[in-house]
Amino acid sequence: MIADRPLTTRHAAAVLALLLAAGALTTTEAQARERSTAITGAQGGTVQRHVSRDHGDVSSSTTGPNGRTSSRVVDRSATGTSATVTGPNGDTASRETTRTDSGRQTTVTGPEGQTRSRSVTRQP
Repeated sequence: MIADRPLTTRHAAAVLALLLAAGALTTTEAQARERSTAITGAQGGTVQRHVSRDHGDVSSSTTGPNGRTSSRVVDRSATGTSATVTGPNGDTASRETTRTDSGRQTTVTGPEGQTRSRSVTRQP
């Protein structure tokens, strides 16, 4: 029976993604900009997710049934975007993009410090 199977992190994440997608289809700008969701499986395992949005900036965290948390923070401005993702084991990766009239520069830094960059130049 399906109800007798324990809730795995993958199953909980899939259920959470479906619920969040359904909520995204019915939201409007006038609704609250912070949301928290908790899902409890048949065996009592719970996944919690919190999302906060403010003028294009996003902060979210997800805590799995094992108590481990992952997070994502995105800060947007007219001149660039900064994003950081932290996994449940504490590894962090980031992306920095700077925009100018002549193009943009993006640098991605992996969890072990490895860095890659890309520049895009606009033709006048």
